[in-house]
Amino acid sequence: MKIICIGRNYRDHAKELQNPVPTSPLVFMKPPTALLLENRPFYIPGFSKSVHYELEVVLKICKNGRHVQPEFAAGYYEEIGLGIDFTARDLQSELKAKGHPWEKAKAFDHSAALSPFISIDEVDRNAIKFSLTKNGEVVQQGNTSDLIFSFDFLICHLSQYFKLQMGDLIYTGTPAGVGPVAKGDKLVGYLEGKELLTCEIR
Repeated sequence: MKIICIGRNYRDHAKELQNPVPTSPLVFMKPPTALLLENRPFYIPGFSKSVHYELEVVLKICKNGRHVQPEFAAGYYEEIGLGIDFTARDLQSELKAKGHPWEKAKAFDHSAALSPFISIDEVDRNAIKFSLTKNGEVVQQGNTSDLIFSFDFLICHLSQYFKLQMGDLIYTGTPAGVGPVAKGDKLVGYLEGKELLTCEIR
């Protein structure tokens, strides 16, 4: 099982971090040990003083495929969920400044919170509304209609480089509004107004 993540897939998020808007998907990976399931708490790692939340819609791959063509892309995911890509922002900044990979800042243990999944048929896959609250206050609001690279485009693009396998996860990018977490915070993710993910910070 692979966790494939897409960076800077919403223009406003790229701009808020003063990053250029990508012309091709920015791809990085997390190992299976990054998963944080069943609304378990997230423990801030000792190596970072600035961990940020990034709420994302997650695709669950339902069949194997290589070099997927656009007309077939929609058949490779039947379920979606919400995920939080926890990022050690201070460490990421250090690594970027040195031209090093991001894995230490992005792929550490339990850095990928994940909700239960729902059927894609329950939503309009081209305009999915999702949001995150921190301690009851809305901090992120997104709509997949604003994606730079759509779900189907990502399926086709990624399958050129990696064989997509049943159970793989694609974190499709975060909208603007990312920010730090502190011990005692409570994050709640909503998909089309329905609470789907809860994560307490410790």
